[in-house]
Amino acid sequence: MKSSSIQHPASRRYFTFIWLIFTLSLLTSCSNSNTSSRDHEVFRYNEQYQISTLDPAFARNPSIIWPVNQLFNGLVQLDNDLNVVPDIAKSWEISDDAMTYTFTLRDDVFYHKHEQFKTPDSTRKVVAEDFVYSFDRLTDDRVASPGGWVLGNVESYQATNDSTFTIQLTKPFPAYLGLLSMRYCSVVPREIVEHYGSEFRSHPIGTGPFKFKRWEEGVKLVFRKNELYYEKDEEGNALPYLEAVAITFLPDKQSEFLQFAQGNIDFLNSLDPSYKDELLTSSGSLREKYQDDVNMVKSPHLNTEYIGFFLGSDTPEVQSELLRKAVNYGFDRQKMITYLRNGIGEPAVHGFIPKGLPGYEKIEGYGYDVTLSRKLIQQYIQETGDTEPQLTIGTNSQYLDICEYIQRELQKAGLDIKIEVMPPSTLRQMKSSGELDAFRASWIADYPDAENYLSLFYSKNFTPNGPNYTHFSDAEFDQMYKASLSINDVEERKKLYAKMDSLAMSKAPIVPLYYDEVVRFTRKNISGFTPNAQNFLVLKRVKKSR
Repeated sequence: MKSSSIQHPASRRYFTFIWLIFTLSLLTSCSNSNTSSRDHEVFRYNEQYQISTLDPAFARNPSIIWPVNQLFNGLVQLDNDLNVVPDIAKSWEISDDAMTYTFTLRDDVFYHKHEQFKTPDSTRKVVAEDFVYSFDRLTDDRVASPGGWVLGNVESYQATNDSTFTIQLTKPFPAYLGLLSMRYCSVVPREIVEHYGSEFRSHPIGTGPFKFKRWEEGVKLVFRKNELYYEKDEEGNALPYLEAVAITFLPDKQSEFLQFAQGNIDFLNSLDPSYKDELLTSSGSLREKYQDDVNMVKSPHLNTEYIGFFLGSDTPEVQSELLRKAVNYGFDRQKMITYLRNGIGEPAVHGFIPKGLPGYEKIEGYGYDVTLSRKLIQQYIQETGDTEPQLTIGTNSQYLDICEYIQRELQKAGLDIKIEVMPPSTLRQMKSSGELDAFRASWIADYPDAENYLSLFYSKNFTPNGPNYTHFSDAEFDQMYKASLSINDVEERKKLYAKMDSLAMSKAPIVPLYYDEVVRFTRKNISGFTPNAQNFLVLKRVKKSR
């Protein structure tokens, strides 16, 4: 007989409480032992997930992108309004056919100091050849970077001289400048990477506003101010303002919240179910007891949450456009946001392209109309003779409450919804391989162009060759998608994007749920911490008062 591995709930709560007290006392003692007169210049945050690398060639998710963003720079960067602005490239020219990009580099960008540079001051200036080397790494099989796809449309690149770097595309791609702002495209020094080999992951040398100091994996990561950083503020003061950044790795969100409440970390990113009701009222306002110590900022996030239908399925209910539309009309998105998300987010009633992204238009999507939903279900029953239609939605536990809400609402209209709960990794795998008739998913923009969202409906992007998880296919949509790639005028491209979004929604391959919002909670002594729609962590202009 197998011994039982089930713990009594009271025992689990006692163990969790003891572990939490031990962790907090350990953190407090460590904090006290390192307290200094400059502690107010250290920005502290917690990363729930462990990170495996600080090499920008592997910056594929926010837990890695956030710290990497403090250490490295690329040719261009995005401002808080998602406009492409200069970074190491001070200017650029694009050829008339939109195929050739010529970048002119600054001459005052230096790497963080390291003895391997073999110069009197242990550093050197960034030159165009460094970008050749950095881009080569992305497509090197020995490196195996997940970011190689950003060069998929690149025919060649070269350093004409130390200050000129040229990229030649295989075909026009208007969103390409935005793509270059990704951390995959950061510049790294050959001599340091070759010195450390695979251990560059834990010995990063870049050009960013902060430089690597110490990493006790799974415990703490520390960056210090880069005294060589090139950027200055509007008054000519050197950036960054902070002296250091300290990152902890508490895996438990409740522990993270306690640390924030006690003032031991400076901000919380997003709203976790474990503490959302403690911080916010049901209408989404900050509770009165926190208003003197905490600031809350909300802004659009380039993330659309949705339910997708796998149209390659043989299941009749999935193949039915009537039932797919019935699901779209069958629940109140505003009520869902108000009661399940404390008012965070906006109902996705205007298509797939999220609010905050150029290309978002208030196209006609799906509002709440239970009468129409019921009518569409009855029409399906009459046409097919299937008197008990049923759909199964795959999800993970984090979104179970939303799926259960949709389940209850659709049952009122006459459609039976089953829910399969699975681990996130299983959900991702089954979604990609077409093993789920319907699945809960989200799409966060890789770069700030609506093409990134519309690519999910392009027929040549069927998974596993691209992000078209629904296997939606429409000849008219494909024609417009290809045409949009050759339109350089942003306003003209936006008009075509709106038509594409409208066409896709009319066929109902997905059920848009809500356009997400970035929600950040900071201590009152933090300033200059401006949110952005990609939810990037930008600390170079942050100040922390005593």
